Parts: sequence; structure tokens; C-alpha cells
Amino acid sequence: MRYFFLAYAIIAVLVVGIFGLRGQKFEKPPIQLFPDMDQQDKLKAQSNSDFFSDGVGSRLPVPGTQPRGFNEEGLREIGGIPEYEFGGGTGYYYTGHVGDYFGTGMPEELELTPESATALIQRGKERYGIYCAICHGPAGDGAGVTSKFGVPAIANLHLDAFKGASYPDGRMFEVITKGKGQMGAYGANIPVRDRWAIIAYVRTLQAAKAP
Repeated sequence: MRYFFLAYAIIAVLVVGIFGLRGQKFEKPPIQLFPDMDQQDKLKAQSNSDFFSDGVGSRLPVPGTQPRGFNEEGLREIGGIPEYEFGGGTGYYYTGHVGDYFGTGMPEELELTPESATALIQRGKERYGIYCAICHGPAGDGAGVTSKFGVPAIANLHLDAFKGASYPDGRMFEVITKGKGQMGAYGANIPVRDRWAIIAYVRTLQAAKAP
């Protein structure tokens, strides 16, 4: 008998799935349990707007607006505020490439001294803790918070495959900038100098764990 009811239930589900329900029409909008920001006070690009006198929704940037990371040559401040570099340049410092190959070592643009190198590594430790440790772990072994939630294939930076002999600094810079695999790009979030600082700190972690 139980097989009869099981078959009956399966047939009923198939009938409902194929023919569907009749449905009803309502004058009021449906209730949204999860709105997902469907209704927003926003203006789509190139749309008209009655808010402005000319009826044009798209507005020109205010005078003096300048994209981040695209300063005039040699300009490092805008209105007295230091402007971080996010890209737009050429050469090893901005790309991690020397010609058609990945370069290695810290770029000359960092103008490192023994004192500033220590400060760069400290800065890298801070930035690594903000952007990288959640996946790669505080020690760089891939045992970050996300690994506890089943995120696969997190790189263990202490493996030989990620050390300087087989993984140049320029390659690591490009991965931070553009992302790779499940790792997203951080080129728009981390300034160029901070990317090199993170690389310097990762190399310090690797050296500290080496026998």
C-alpha cells in the first residue's frame, strides 16, 4: 500500500509541475520577503531627471575632479593630500614585468634603505592582515578564516612553488593586482606601494619559517 501512496504523490507532483497552478491576479504589489535592493532611490546612467533644470540625469564631475592613481607626472599630492598610486604606469614598479618576463626584487622606486625597508615590511604586515590573512592565514599557510567554511585551493605561501626561486616577486605583484583562480583582483583596492610592501612581508614570513 505504501508504494501506492508513494507513486500517487510522485504523479501528483509531476502533474502540478507540468501544468502549474492557475494563479491569481492582485491589484496590490506582491509582498517581497527579500527585497534584495530592488527598489532604490537611484538614477540609471544617461536617464532623464526632473530634479535638474536641464532634465539631464548624467552630470559632469565637479571642477578639479581627478581619477585616483592618474596624477600628472611627478605630482604626489592633490590639495595637500597625498594621492596613492593605483596603476596607470609602465615598468617593473607598476606591472611586475621586466620586458616579457616577471622581475624579482624590490623596485628602485621604493628607494629602500635599511630603515625604510623595516618600515615597508611593517606596513606590509598591516596590509597583509587586512587583505590577505582572511584566506592565507596570519602565518601564510593557507589556514585563514575562509578555510574553515570550505573554501578550497587556498595557497599555502610556504610551499616551494611560491618561494622566490620559482615564484618571482613580479608574478606575485601581478596576482595581487589582477587576481588568479578564486582570488579576486586587488588592483583597485591596494595602492602600488602597498602591494610591494605585502610581497616584502610574505618573503619575510617565508624566510622566518625556513630551516
